[in-house]
This record gives sequence, C-alpha cells and structure tokens, in this order.
Amino acid sequence: MAINGNTLATLKRGEKGVIRAVETQDPHVQRLMVLGLVEGAEVEHTSSAIGGDPLEFRLFGKGISLRQEHARFFHVALVGAGD
Repeated sequence: MAINGNTLATLKRGEKGVIRAVETQDPHVQRLMVLGLVEGAEVEHTSSAIGGDPLEFRLFGKGISLRQEHARFFHVALVGAGD
C-alpha cells in the first residue's frame, strides 16, 4: 500500500485505512496517539455528525470521535484499494 493524499478526514463512511504517517507537532494529536491512533493501526470511518464534524471511527473494536481539524494529521493508505 502506498501513501497517498488520504487522511482520516478524507475517508468516506465505510472506508478503512491503515495509518501510515502522523504529523505529531500538535499536542492534541499526541494525546490521540496514546489512544491507539499510531502508524500501522487500521481505522474504519463509521459515521459523521450532522454538518460533518466530528467524525466517528472504529479502532481496535472501539468507537472514537475526532474533529476534522485533528483527523487531517493522520495520513492513511486505503484498505482494499489495490493493496
């Protein structure tokens, strides 16, 4: 799987991605990494609130909600897209 322009913020509902890179300069991102949003983790976009923010994802069998501004720091490779 190659890294492309996809981030958690660009995943569509039902799509899965594997985190390939994390921009760690934001303190909020570092806290999210403690929850398991790290390179190699598979994440599925499960839903979005009305208006599109926050986004909800499934990670290690649990739900987690992220604001789009933070989801943009997590670069993903799509799962099932020519892997």
